[in-house]
Amino acid sequence: MRRTAVNPVTWSVELGFNQGELVSGETRTLYLSGQTAMSADGRPEHADDMAGQLALSLDNVEAVLAEAGMSLGNLVRLNVYTTDVDLLFRHYGVLASRLGAAGVAPATTMLGVTRLAIPGQLVELEGTAVA
Repeated sequence: MRRTAVNPVTWSVELGFNQGELVSGETRTLYLSGQTAMSADGRPEHADDMAGQLALSLDNVEAVLAEAGMSLGNLVRLNVYTTDVDLLFRHYGVLASRLGAAGVAPATTMLGVTRLAIPGQLVELEGTAVA
């Protein structure tokens, strides 16, 4: 698999994401359902704690990736849903540092939503990974 960043503008690279990711060659694709701050037994965690919810949501993303024999380094698309965009921006470093440590800048969309499926959840991460 070969990945090529597609950035007709460069401002997004400074924020940690590419405008597009071109994937070529023989690949396997994993489509990840939205991951939130849920424990392994299905209990919501980190009420009213955006940083904690982001970290656990990313842990859950990594668990799904690992089960498929992948890592954050395979993430090419990330959708971030949040009930509080301003609060998410204050804690965005939690997400950006983990992606940066993995050496990836996936094409990313952030959307403010009224609520998520589980009451009290502040953020949900949905992605596509390619290996």
